[in-house]
Amino acid sequence: MIPQTNPAGGAPPRQGPWYTHLYVQVLVAIVAGALIGHFWPKFGADLKPLGDAFIKLVKMVIAPVIFLTVVTGIAGMRDLGRFGRVALKAFAYFLTFSTLALIVGLIVANVVQPGSGMNVDPASLHSDKIADYAAKAHETTIVGFLLHIIPATVAGAFAEGEILQVLFFSVTF
Repeated sequence: MIPQTNPAGGAPPRQGPWYTHLYVQVLVAIVAGALIGHFWPKFGADLKPLGDAFIKLVKMVIAPVIFLTVVTGIAGMRDLGRFGRVALKAFAYFLTFSTLALIVGLIVANVVQPGSGMNVDPASLHSDKIADYAAKAHETTIVGFLLHIIPATVAGAFAEGEILQVLFFSVTF
């Protein structure tokens, strides 16, 4: 009998019962969460701190994972010309999918028209909070956005979870 080898040189695919696969466990958790929320809403509300803790843990590791992935990827490239091509492709993908997301968002917002059926009395709104949001929207310019990518401090970029600043630092590092 000929031993079976993996041509890629990596570990062979993991075989095991169907319920040990991660995607099955995620799907079971989604269904369980929906059932708990529907049939036992009080218990579901009591589980909210666990969900909040999980989200905070995920947010905690996003910046370091991105930083280490980019730095390791750049360090592993032997040809700097190849790095330039990869960076250009990554920027093109980012620009393409950001534009696509913007278009889909505009289409969905115009078709669904969220908030159109709400009867809100404008006098009940806090005008100072609305003015803050409007001022922030008008302050954002292309130059301001590009300058915001450069972090004031490296630790601040990681601490505040500013992913673009972390990416900028990891590429220039």
